Amino acid sequence: MAQYVRTVFNTVLALYSTRLVLSALGHYDYGLYALIGGVITMLGFITNAMLVTTQRHLSFAHGSKEHDNTRKIFANSLLLHISFGLLLVVVLLSLSSPIINSLLHIDLQRKSAAEIVYVLVVVSLFLTFITAPYRALFIANENIVYISVIDVLDGVFKLLLAVWLCHISWDRLQVYSWMMLGIVVFNMFAFALYGTYKYRESRIRFSQSEFSISIIKDITGFAGWTIYSMGCVIGRTQGVAVLLNRFFGAVVNSAYGIANQVFSSIQFVAQAIQNAMSPQIFKAEGAGNHKQMLVLAGRLSRYSFILMSMITIPLLFEMNDILSLWLGKVPQYTADFCCFILLASLLDQLTIGLGVANQAIGRIKNYSLAVNTIKLMTLPVVWLCLRNGSDIIAAMWCYLLIEVLCAIVRLPFLRKTAGLSIRSYVHDTLLKALLPVCFNALTTWLLTEIFSFPFRFFVSIPLSMAASSGYIWLLGLNDNERILAKEYAKSIILKYKTSK
Repeated sequence: MAQYVRTVFNTVLALYSTRLVLSALGHYDYGLYALIGGVITMLGFITNAMLVTTQRHLSFAHGSKEHDNTRKIFANSLLLHISFGLLLVVVLLSLSSPIINSLLHIDLQRKSAAEIVYVLVVVSLFLTFITAPYRALFIANENIVYISVIDVLDGVFKLLLAVWLCHISWDRLQVYSWMMLGIVVFNMFAFALYGTYKYRESRIRFSQSEFSISIIKDITGFAGWTIYSMGCVIGRTQGVAVLLNRFFGAVVNSAYGIANQVFSSIQFVAQAIQNAMSPQIFKAEGAGNHKQMLVLAGRLSRYSFILMSMITIPLLFEMNDILSLWLGKVPQYTADFCCFILLASLLDQLTIGLGVANQAIGRIKNYSLAVNTIKLMTLPVVWLCLRNGSDIIAAMWCYLLIEVLCAIVRLPFLRKTAGLSIRSYVHDTLLKALLPVCFNALTTWLLTEIFSFPFRFFVSIPLSMAASSGYIWLLGLNDNERILAKEYAKSIILKYKTSK
């Protein structure tokens, strides 16, 4: 609930902030920042990979009751984060000249600003890298509320920055980059200081006994294949951005950057569910309860898909009008990018829990090679489309179909490695997820056909979400889940009455 409220609040803030920043920077500078940030993000996925690795090992240790081992896991993880972070900074700074001057197409008059932005984004990446093990610590301990509070403050600060940016006369691109770095510094201290105060395992004693070669090898091996998996995802996303830049220029990157901003805002819904449930999946496997782990993985996929669909489905139908109100002047292809990326992400959620289940059992090498390599194959396919004269829409169809293929491949893979029953998964997860969403899509389509007036989405989106809630209750939940939901609602009402 905390993550979902955070998501809705931050989505509204992010959408309005993006409009202000786009207006303040202009399409070219906004596209330039998105492009440079994207190139850095191609390597910054290591941060998320290490975060997932640290969280998995901490949660697994909690589930297996190895409490004495949690401090060692955290200490060795922090050491690896600092070491890899410094190595990454050295590599990225040494590559700054070829990236700015050769890889990216940047106007000569903006190259000096681009170089400054590049350095600031690299520093931001390093600080985010150091913050990752502390964030993983909060997730492993299921302290989701604190994470949500800090994330909301992050969104508020970015909105204030966007407002201020519209009223200054300096180089707004450079000011924006400096202020974004300041927000990253705030996040680092917020997690590191409170994490050290609250959780004993984060209070590292810098002695030889704290550090273990075997733990470092275990974390490094797991992180290596997680890095490969996330690298395929980020490489696909940002590689498409580079291809668009090469074929169409920076203005199209502005449209693609806006679409990924929309995706990031909506993706928080799925990430919220995953942050809440993945520690339980890891702990179940750590406790030896393999059957319960698979049940939770199926629930994660179902919950993530149906909750994300509540927002995504009405957006797909009303995208053009929403973008027009949000941005004013909408860059060409923005609505198309948004629809394809959101739909691809939504369909990916149908089996996303199986990826978490694979992390829980620890057999990550073959999964990474079999599943996530498919995502990376988007780049040569899109390149061939554009090279042979196909338009942007054809390239995005390739993007969508390859994402669907990747989601399907997870089923036979987990059947072989984890004993997943595909028949049970189809019945308990896929059908219960798809039925309410199909009814919601039909309802939203009828609403857009019946109503036709300016700002229709102020009516159609709330009605669509209300209808979706009903369909989820009737078709998306089983009897036990409905009973638990009723009992939880009664307990909240009882607490409220008691407090009065």
